[in-house]
Order: sequence, then structure tokens, then C-alpha cells
Amino acid sequence: MNSENKKQQPTTIAQLVEVSQDEIDDVGTVVNHKVNELPGNNSNKIDLLERLLDQNMLVPGSDIGREIHDDYRRIKRPLVSNACGRNKAMVERGNLILVTSAVPGEGKSYTAVNLALSIAQEMDTTVLLVDCDVAKQGVSRILGLENVSGLVDVLERDDLNIADVLLQTDIPNFRVVSAGKQHEYVAELLSSNRMSDLVNEIATRYSDRIIVIDGPPLLPTPQTQILAGLVGQVVFVIEAGKTPQSLVEEALEMLPEEQAVGLVLNKNEGLSGSGYYYGYYGDDR
Repeated sequence: MNSENKKQQPTTIAQLVEVSQDEIDDVGTVVNHKVNELPGNNSNKIDLLERLLDQNMLVPGSDIGREIHDDYRRIKRPLVSNACGRNKAMVERGNLILVTSAVPGEGKSYTAVNLALSIAQEMDTTVLLVDCDVAKQGVSRILGLENVSGLVDVLERDDLNIADVLLQTDIPNFRVVSAGKQHEYVAELLSSNRMSDLVNEIATRYSDRIIVIDGPPLLPTPQTQILAGLVGQVVFVIEAGKTPQSLVEEALEMLPEEQAVGLVLNKNEGLSGSGYYYGYYGDDR
């Protein structure tokens, strides 16, 4: 990719989310469409690096600001520690991380993608990113995987399992499962026994990996509460100055009291020059 063709690089998480959101309707399709030929196996591979470089995401070779890299290092550090470090025994299923929000449009999917990419840069850590927001398919649209078999197909078909739709990528230690085809009964899918069994299968089959799940927002999709109870950690994304505090509190109260919940406040230029805040919620609930 020629340097003169690169867009101006953002230097904060706020700018990163804004740039990406403006371009979400312009996403193309994956060059390698062979992944549609399912059932398949782990030999399915897609090329994402150039696409994510064009979208100013946290991939090797990106020249986005150091502030963004540092921000995501701070965000991921307690999550990785709970999943793989000294605190592993304290957080059951700590390697299963759900990213959600109160309402749509708060930068949840972009946070999920960049968090997964940042964790994948850890030494000896493989990340599996799962698009579980089957209505909006934010992660799948970012990655250009709207027409690729994925989660919904596994939920519907007895002859498919998660390994059949898992995609290898050209980004080291980074794997993806797309949302799959559009489905009329989103709420029923998320609250089904099949979905619970699938999360349990992922936890068992890929216990040596960190699984980042981009889930639907909590308030318009209450079934996300069930999904939150199946994972070990939750990252709750809030856009500063947008969502009323009452809605944020209502959504947070839907999460299990014993849940490890981290808050990502993005586009928050008031707290720090980087435009983000990260901290834990629930210590005094």
C-alpha cells in the first residue's frame, strides 16, 4: 500500500472510533471467498491485514498514534491477567470476554476488534474474535465478512460446529468467527440452549485461547444478559456525553453481581489527552 494513499491517521481512541464509524457503510467484501464453501475446517484462511491498515486499526505496520496503542495496552492488561496470569484462579472462564454496551452506536464493535488485535500482539497468546451481534454484525462488516458462514449457521445446522466456521487470518495469533447469515429470530437464538451449549463448547475446545465476543447491546436485546452470565469477563463500552447515566446504570444492573465488569469510556476528551477511561465496575454493588 503506497504511503500517499493512506488516510490521515487518528491519534486517539475517540478519533479512531469516529473515523471507523464514518466508513462502516463503505466496507467491501473479502477477496478470498472460498471460506463460503462450508462445511470446512481450520484451513479456511482470509487476508485482513491490508483492509485493517486502510481502516487505521491496531495491526502490525499501522502508523496510528502511540496513544491508541498505549490506551489498549492499559485496557487489555487486567483482562489478560484475569485470563492467563496470576489471577486466573480468581476469575472462572476469564478467557471468555464479552464486549457490550447499553445501546447501539457507542463504538462497541470497534472496541472489540481493536481489543482483540491488541491482545493478539501478546507473546504466546492466540485470540478468537466472535461476532455475536447477529443483528448489526458490526465486527463482520468491519472485517468484510458479511456473506461468510459463521455463528448463526452453526446455531441452525446440526452438521456444523464452531471449528467449521473458524477463520485463520494473515494477522499472527488472530482468528475470527463471523456472525453468519441474517436471521429473523435474533432474540430467540441468543437465549436458546443451543447458544449456551455453543459458548460452553468454545470454552472447552479453545481453553488455551482468549475469546473476545462482540455481543449485542443490553437494553434493546435483554437476552444479552444470558450471554453475560456465560462468560468470565465483561467489557462495557460507553460513549462519553451520549448515553444518559440512567440508561448506563440500568444496563449495568442487568449484569451478574459477581461478574468482573470493566468500563471503557471512549471519546472522553475531558479525562485525558487520549480520549478514554478504563476502570472496573461493581466493587460496591
